Amino acid sequence: MNYNTNYSKIITDENLMETIQHGEKEYPFHFYYDDLALFDFNCVNWHWHTEIEFVYVQSGTVTFYIGTDQITLSEGNAVFINSKALHKFYSEDNAVIPNFVCYPTFIAPIETRIYNKYVQPIISSAIGYQIFSPTLPWQKEILDILQEIFIQQNSDCAKELMTSSLIQKLWAVFFKHIDTANLNQQQEYSAHSQIKLQVMMQYIHTNYSFQIALSDIAQSAGISKSSALSFFHKYLKMAPVSYLILYRLKKASELLITTDLKLVEVAYATGFNNIGYFCKQFKIHYGITPTEYRKLKAQNK
Repeated sequence: MNYNTNYSKIITDENLMETIQHGEKEYPFHFYYDDLALFDFNCVNWHWHTEIEFVYVQSGTVTFYIGTDQITLSEGNAVFINSKALHKFYSEDNAVIPNFVCYPTFIAPIETRIYNKYVQPIISSAIGYQIFSPTLPWQKEILDILQEIFIQQNSDCAKELMTSSLIQKLWAVFFKHIDTANLNQQQEYSAHSQIKLQVMMQYIHTNYSFQIALSDIAQSAGISKSSALSFFHKYLKMAPVSYLILYRLKKASELLITTDLKLVEVAYATGFNNIGYFCKQFKIHYGITPTEYRKLKAQNK
C-alpha cells in the first residue's frame, strides 16, 4: 500500500474548519494511508470537520488532542473522532496511520429511520471520541473490521459496495456498545465556549501583524482575560499569547517559502518587532533557523 503524498498539510478556514473535500458527493468516503513523517514536524495540526473519522495506529506511537483531552495510542490501537470535534495529532517517530473520513450520511441517508435512530444520536452527542483496544472483545471486533476496510481499498472488485457494507457493520458494533448515557448529552465543545474561542482566534488571525495583548484578545469576545486564558488552555492546551506567536510563526514560514523578503521584513510583516526575538522563537518551535528553513524548503521544491 502506497503512502499518501498529495495530502500532507491541513488547510483550514479562520475557525479551524478543514476546507478540503474528502471523497465525492456520490461517494462521501476517503481513505488515507499516512506516514506522519511526511507532515511538517510529524504533526496533523488543529482542525475539525463535519465528517466522522477513524484512525488506526499501524506503527509507532501517536499523541492525539481531541477536544479537551490528550491521549496516546501505540501500535494496534485505533480511535473514532466524532463530527465537529476539534483535534490534532502528532508523533515523535515515523508513525504510520491508515485512516478514513466519511460523512455520516455514508452510513445511512439523512431523514431515514436508520440515520435518525443510530447515526444522529452519536454525532450530536457529547461523545468526542472513542478508543479501540485489542484487549476488549468488542473493540477487537472493531479493529478487525477496520482492517477489512483498509484491505478493500486495494481491491478492484466491488470496492465501494464492500466498503459501504463494512462501514455499516462497524457502526452497528460501535452503536451496540456505546455508552448510552453520553447519547443523552448534547455536544458541549461546539457550543458557547468554543464559539468564544473561535471569535478570539479570528481576531488573532486578522490582527497578528499588529501589536496586540491578552486584553485585546479577550475583549474581542467580550470576556475577561482569565476566561480567555481558560478557553485557550481548555481546548488548545496553550495560552492565547502562545497561540498568537505560533500563528505569527506559521505566517512567517509561508513568507519564507513564497517570497524573497529579507528576514527583518518577514519579522515585521508578521508582528515581530525584534528580529532577534523572531529568530529565537522560530528556532525554538521549528528546530532550525529561518534561513535554514528557507533553504530546506527551496531544496525540496
